[in-house]
Amino acid sequence: MSTPRPMDPGPAPLDDDVDGHDDYIGGRHRQVAPEPAPLSFHGPARVIAVANQKGGVGKTTSTINLGATLAEYGRRVLLVDFDPQGALSVGLGIQPHQLNRTVHNLLIESGTKVDEVIIPTTVPGMDLLPSNIDLSAAEVQLVTEVGREQALGRAIRPVLPDYDMILIDCQPSLGLLTINALACAHSVLIPLECEYFALRGVALLIDTIDKVRDRLNPDLAINGILATMYDPRTVHTRDVRARVLEAFGELVFDATINRTVRFPETTVAGEPITKWAPSSAGARAYRQLAREVILREAAAR
Repeated sequence: MSTPRPMDPGPAPLDDDVDGHDDYIGGRHRQVAPEPAPLSFHGPARVIAVANQKGGVGKTTSTINLGATLAEYGRRVLLVDFDPQGALSVGLGIQPHQLNRTVHNLLIESGTKVDEVIIPTTVPGMDLLPSNIDLSAAEVQLVTEVGREQALGRAIRPVLPDYDMILIDCQPSLGLLTINALACAHSVLIPLECEYFALRGVALLIDTIDKVRDRLNPDLAINGILATMYDPRTVHTRDVRARVLEAFGELVFDATINRTVRFPETTVAGEPITKWAPSSAGARAYRQLAREVILREAAAR
């Protein structure tokens, strides 16, 4: 009797055994950034705005997990939830509607100090400046203020010496809140979903960055573009990442964030993936990203 042929396993499962981190991915050979050296002192902070006017591209997930991996590497990190939806706060296990003070109080009430609003997270070395729906009123309230574009920069200036990195999770729009984040940032990290419609919107964001650089913050730079929601099984996402590389070259991080069931799980758990699934492909990808970010910010100092 003949031996039966093994069944075709079909496409690789969309989970942590597929991280997309082959030596050659989406049009370029991957470079593994070296492990960063420990710091001999802390501060002043480099401020990075995590921005994209398109929603659902992984801004909040990337802010949480990049912050956690930076903290793993001995950096003191402050995350700023600058979205009225409060998704960053929720993703760290905080209930925004139960907060008495948020970044909104810091922007609007002259007597509120930043260290009164900052709260610790479950990640050692990482703190949070939380937000909730109250922040949605800030754009209207700030319109008549002198220097309204610098309100966030003034608010966080006292704690710059206390941190090495400050990551601002921007709302999915190019309104006054996002302009505030860009006006006080040293650089911008742009998460970009690997699909064509997301790619088309990047030009508008880069145009806004250029205007902020010209009018408000001449030192603003693009730290890098992060490919997210990458599915190595599909021609479409591989093609989109190759086009991103063709358009933006060395601005694109080698770290690539795959679609995985782990990220929704971490949101429910209120923890970064480095705590929820520390050996997963997603955790490894964000560690690679953290190493690249540290290298780029060190070169820009």
